[in-house]
Parts: sequence; C-alpha cells; structure tokens
Amino acid sequence: MKAVAIKTFGGPDGLSVIDQPVPEPDAGEVLIAVEAIGVGGVDALIRSGSLSAWGFREGLVPGSEVAGRVVAVGPDTDNSWIGQQVWAFTGLGGGYAEQATAAVEDVVPLPSGLSPAGSVTLGSSGVVAQFGLEHAHFRPGESVLVRGAAGSIGILAVHLAATGGASAVAVTTSSAARGERLRELGATHVLDRSGTGDDSAPPAYDVIIDVVAGADLPAFLGKLRPNGRLVAVGAVAGPPPAELGATLMANFRKSLSFATFSADTIPAADRRAVRTAQFAAAAAGRVPLVVHEQLPLDEAVLAHQKLDAGEVFGRIVLVPASDTP
Repeated sequence: MKAVAIKTFGGPDGLSVIDQPVPEPDAGEVLIAVEAIGVGGVDALIRSGSLSAWGFREGLVPGSEVAGRVVAVGPDTDNSWIGQQVWAFTGLGGGYAEQATAAVEDVVPLPSGLSPAGSVTLGSSGVVAQFGLEHAHFRPGESVLVRGAAGSIGILAVHLAATGGASAVAVTTSSAARGERLRELGATHVLDRSGTGDDSAPPAYDVIIDVVAGADLPAFLGKLRPNGRLVAVGAVAGPPPAELGATLMANFRKSLSFATFSADTIPAADRRAVRTAQFAAAAAGRVPLVVHEQLPLDEAVLAHQKLDAGEVFGRIVLVPASDTP
C-alpha cells in the first residue's frame, strides 16, 4: 500500500511517499481502508522534529485520525465491525496511509449523514475543545478568548463556548476575512494576533483557550480577570518561554491559573461518548465542519506547506488516490 513517511525531520519536503506492507491488526484492533485523513498541527510539529524528545523518529508514518471502512479485525475481536464506516484514532502515527489499524476503544461508527472528511475535522478537535473548556472550569455567563481560533480546535472551541452560554467569545486570528468567518461561527469580537484591535472587546477574560502557546503566551496571562484560567490545548508556535512562571507570580494577587490539557488524560470511554454525541450533532447540522481543502495523499507535502504558511482555515483532509474527489 501507499503511505507517507517522515524521511527527514525539518520542512515539508522531508515527507515522502513510500510503499509498505498492509498492517495486520492485533487482538482488539481493526484494519480500516482509509477514505479520509485529518492533517493537524501536531503532525507538523512531529514532522519538524520538535517532538523527537517524545520518542518520534525519522521514518515514522504520521497521522492520528482517519475515517473509512473496516475491512478486517484482529484475533479475538468482534467481526461485526467488518463493513462498518468508522472514524478512528490511530495513536499519533500510521494515519497517512491507504490502510491503517486502530484499537477498538478508539473507533467510533459514523452516523448516516456524516462524511469521512467531515468526521476527521471533528473527531479529535471536538474532544480537545470540549474537555479543554471543562478543564478551564468554564461556566455559562463567563467571557472566553480563543487564541488561534482559525484551526479546527479553535473553531470548535468558539462554537462550544458560544452555544454554552458565554457572555462574550473573542478570537485572535490573522486577517479580517478570517475574523468574519469566525463571527459566523459564534465569535462576538475579533482581535489580531497580539490580542488587540477591537475596542469593544472585554478588557479581560475569565477563560482563555490557547492553541498557540509560544513566546507570546505570558502576555496573554495579563488578559485574564481575577481568578481567570488559561488552558493551553496546543503549542503550534512551540513551548512558552521560561518567564511564564515569573509572570504568574507577578500576578499573584489575581489568583490566576495556567494549565495544559491533553485528551490522553481522558478515559477512552469518555472520549468515545463525546465523539459519538458530537458526530450525531454534526450529522444533524448542529456542529460546524470546516474542511479547508481535500488533497490526494501523495500531496502531503503541499498540505504541510499550507499548514506552515498559516493558510489553513479549519482542516486539510488527505484522501487516498482511489477516494480522491
């Protein structure tokens, strides 16, 4: 089968199309004929080598979420999965391929009306957005700022905060055009990347959901109200600087909180329940599914070039050649 591997860490050109054997599912796993692959910011971080300390190595086939049809199951695994249309988490590797395996606990059947491409814009992002807001102890009536709102996690965080009763939902993004699209998705105020640019926006926020992190993260702690909470759910700009702790201590009397959030800390059954509910809502048109573009699997380099250039609104979806629209 065809797959895309990280031949060398660094820029998008380090990705290469390869031939490799079809994987065999182990006990408790299914084999999926892939029809759609979500391309996320974490894929770019892994490709760049920024996460090599986590054990990622050159030669890896990246990709963590796919959708398609189950074609085989592993030993002692319920064969009623065969033939089902599903979304699956592949575990931060193995997804950029024509076929992929996944543990049954990380597989969710797709409801009628939800396309494979739509499901990979929501499957991982929706869970991070929902549990990220819960991790921040968000309550109706509070104000929320979503930093880096144009990606799939940010878009879902905006939607969930708006429909969850936030008093205001501000966003940071890179252009007025993106800002208008985010207003259509529930944002009430649009800020530039520094967190300014809208005089009507709240002066400070109860909750900040941060997809970006990086050098400017400490400055956003200053945009929290007393008892405010900032939760980093991503780090597309890299880790924050060492002075983050000093900034927190300098604001000691405001009782600010900073936390990170990873969906890895959520029990599999809870992740599955949320995905099932969100997929049903999306199939009914109650959750936004923003596909920036669908590209053939062998154009993964182009997909990552677009990611690195900051061109993506929503999510790019890779499609194996036999399924390319």
